[in-house]
Amino acid sequence: MANISDFKANLAGGGARANQFRVALSFPGYVTGGVVTGVQAQFLCKSAQLPGSTVENIPVNYRGRVVNVAGERTFQPWSITILNDTNFGIRNSLEQWQNGVQNYNSTLGRVNPRDYQVDLAVYQLDRNGATIKEYKFVDAYPVTIGAIELSYDTTNAIEEFTCEFQYNYFTSSTGGAGGAFGINTTINTPIGSFPI
Repeated sequence: MANISDFKANLAGGGARANQFRVALSFPGYVTGGVVTGVQAQFLCKSAQLPGSTVENIPVNYRGRVVNVAGERTFQPWSITILNDTNFGIRNSLEQWQNGVQNYNSTLGRVNPRDYQVDLAVYQLDRNGATIKEYKFVDAYPVTIGAIELSYDTTNAIEEFTCEFQYNYFTSSTGGAGGAFGINTTINTPIGSFPI
């Protein structure tokens, strides 16, 4: 019969905490100030997700029975929520990035994916700030930059907005093709995080 001690013994590290995370935004070379904005995003990215994973199912009929076989893997868009500062730093960089994909005032834009796609990452941290899980989103670019609602009725609140990214696939730090096995550790500093 299980008891509280058994439960605690199986909850490694006291459990992962949803508020212990860091987002690493990178920007294409044509986005001015992209490096500075990427550092700023580590602090102003209010929420994100660790991605889900889906393999489609193919039902095949055989003599009156349905046999299920695995289909293709699909990847859902990745979304983050950002706190807006008065410089609009992150939003301006995202708009410049998206404008490079397709201009706001015309259908012109970069046609070579490597010119506008970059890798992004989200890190799950433990309570001491060490990375315990990493997801890397490969070949990402912003497809939706959310609206910022303005209202006289809004008080005691900082503006925020969402940004949704599409990507080709993700890798995980704990298994699967392209991922490393084990636990990665980083040191967090005021100018960014570095692996050790």
